[in-house]
Amino acid sequence: MITLPTTDTTLRPGKLLCIGRNYAKHAAEMKSDVPDTPMVFLKPSTALVRSGGTVELPPQSQEVHHELELVAVITTGGKHIAQEDAMNHVGGYALGLDMTARDVQQQAKDRRHPWSVAKGFDTFAPLGAFVPADSIADVQQLTLSLSVNGETRQRGTTADMIFSVAELVAYCSSVFTLEPGDLLYTGTPEGVGPVQSGDTLIASGTGLPSLEVQVR
Repeated sequence: MITLPTTDTTLRPGKLLCIGRNYAKHAAEMKSDVPDTPMVFLKPSTALVRSGGTVELPPQSQEVHHELELVAVITTGGKHIAQEDAMNHVGGYALGLDMTARDVQQQAKDRRHPWSVAKGFDTFAPLGAFVPADSIADVQQLTLSLSVNGETRQRGTTADMIFSVAELVAYCSSVFTLEPGDLLYTGTPEGVGPVQSGDTLIASGTGLPSLEVQVR
């Protein structure tokens, strides 16, 4: 369940809407073009694991990468939401990780297959505690960072997003009916890299509770 502090809102997680290549430097490190429209993929809710939990490395992959993300939770559903109204549908924010079986993803790309397997393993969507949206002064001015075993791997700012949170909510609602409890993983800054069994991942961000998971 998702709980927003200082409110009475408790939600069951719904769709995990994930955005690819939403930071230009990350697109460059992946040797990919910057998209003209948001690149959306889905993860199952069974991929969620909360802070303090464990990311389980699947036997199907030998190369799992971390991807640090800002996550927005939808608390008011809708369809064809206008961009100027989009933020009224977001009730809170948290830190998240989009874990990716990079070798499995590359095999899928080579075969022109979907990425669902590479992104959707159990525990591949770590999620921190939420804060209410109104506690964040400007969601497009947050610093995000991730350390692995105490070494900073990723550091970025939401100011560098290609598509803002409002743009993403509006776009996603033009395709999917958004429902309370849907989670929007908004893309990762540069610095993604591999993890190994025994690693400790700690994410932090401006005004956001830290997220810590172990890898096994």
